[in-house]
Amino acid sequence: MGSPLENGPGQSLLARYEELVSLHLTDQQRLQKIFAHQTSAIVALDGLRPDVGHEVLWVFRDSVSGEILLARPLLSECETDLVALVTEVKAALPVPIRGVISDGQHSIRNAVASALPGVPHQLCHFHYFREAAKPVYEADHHAKNELKKHIRGVRPIERELEKRTDAQATVIRQYCLAVRSALTDDGHPPLTASGLKLHERLTLIAASLERVAQKGASLRSLSTRIIC
Repeated sequence: MGSPLENGPGQSLLARYEELVSLHLTDQQRLQKIFAHQTSAIVALDGLRPDVGHEVLWVFRDSVSGEILLARPLLSECETDLVALVTEVKAALPVPIRGVISDGQHSIRNAVASALPGVPHQLCHFHYFREAAKPVYEADHHAKNELKKHIRGVRPIERELEKRTDAQATVIRQYCLAVRSALTDDGHPPLTASGLKLHERLTLIAASLERVAQKGASLRSLSTRIIC
């Protein structure tokens, strides 16, 4: 009897996925039909580890047709095991592999170089973009931290409103919630610059507060209490 983690729903789903993919991939007629219209394959591969200490699910996919070529869990990420998987995929394909795409992990690089000598191996666009965008990300991250230093007073305002149920208190609570949401939304770098996103959202909140303040004197100081 394994541990609860080993027998958890995540592991069960991965096991079912592996079984379904295995059945799908053993249909050689399907692969022959798909690659009858292709002269080559571009193989993308990556490993997914659902939990620390558990098996890595390795997935191979043809980037041209979009078809999954192999999905198998391994206990290790060593070069020898990956060479065996790459070799198996190569043998199953009715067309030659003209290129490989991965995240550039060293064991993957070495395995591809060993099993597919001379085949170009490219870093996937997302990982390449992420590495290229690192200086921009670091500058944006620093700007966001500096911007956060100018945000204050949300919690004291919320405490003042704890026993109030009037319409004005409801509006103020919504503004406090909007500020909290803006501060905790980090975005998805490198595709989203979270610092710029925070600046944009706070600018919109401040502009809205100014418009509301024109209609009520008691709200005029709210903006300066939150954003100094």
